[in-house]
Amino acid sequence: MSTDRERGILIAVEGIDGAGKTTQVGLLREALESVGEEVVTSKEPTNGIWGQKIRESASSGRLPLDEELEAFIQDRIEHVGEIVRPSLEAGKIVILDRYFYSTIAYQGSRGADTKSIDEKMRAFAPLPDVVYVLDVEPVAAIERIRVRDVTPNEFEKIENLSNVRRVFSELARIDSLICKIDGSGVIGSVHRAMLSHFLQGPLKPKRCAKIYGCDDPFHCGPRITGTCRWYEIVRTLSPSLLARDSPSRAGHPESLRAT
Repeated sequence: MSTDRERGILIAVEGIDGAGKTTQVGLLREALESVGEEVVTSKEPTNGIWGQKIRESASSGRLPLDEELEAFIQDRIEHVGEIVRPSLEAGKIVILDRYFYSTIAYQGSRGADTKSIDEKMRAFAPLPDVVYVLDVEPVAAIERIRVRDVTPNEFEKIENLSNVRRVFSELARIDSLICKIDGSGVIGSVHRAMLSHFLQGPLKPKRCAKIYGCDDPFHCGPRITGTCRWYEIVRTLSPSLLARDSPSRAGHPESLRAT
């Protein structure tokens, strides 16, 4: 039987400002809570001392690169220690609205060495089970921000967002944990793409009744007896996925796109 820590799942939702991260975090949480999963959502920068310092700089002028990076690191150390790690150890699903991939992208866009930042982050921050990067054109992202009656801040200038988007795309190319999703579609389509990938991918090894996986899903005892947690979740949230679940695809999630 798996331990609580082995059942914990860490999801990071990333993308440039205006990509729709907060909306999608909320929808994913609602879906998973509707089937009885314990879900914790959080965001970075946090509302702690370091996070507030970063937020203030968005309107007063960005901090020098080294100082800004250090603020993000200290904010994340507190966040991981107080919320992320304890929640994972309790077997909960943790969904983050930004994580260390944002630090790599936003500081990298200013000229910081992305490899060095990546190494610093991985030294203390738990690796996510999956990272969803919502890809949106910067012009469209700015328009979304303005629709909310919010004036774009120092982090949300078009040139900066373009550079950040470029770094996210580079990360998606080399990091197997990243699933890049077209975030320009309607909210429901983006949500379905994320949910489908999560159910068929990261959730399966953490909730499947068979430790060794579904080598023969059509003759699976736990499915037949209703004792496979993963099967019951998928049957409730996305029955269409079960029709695509075959021995040849088990354990090999597709990288879905919103349409």
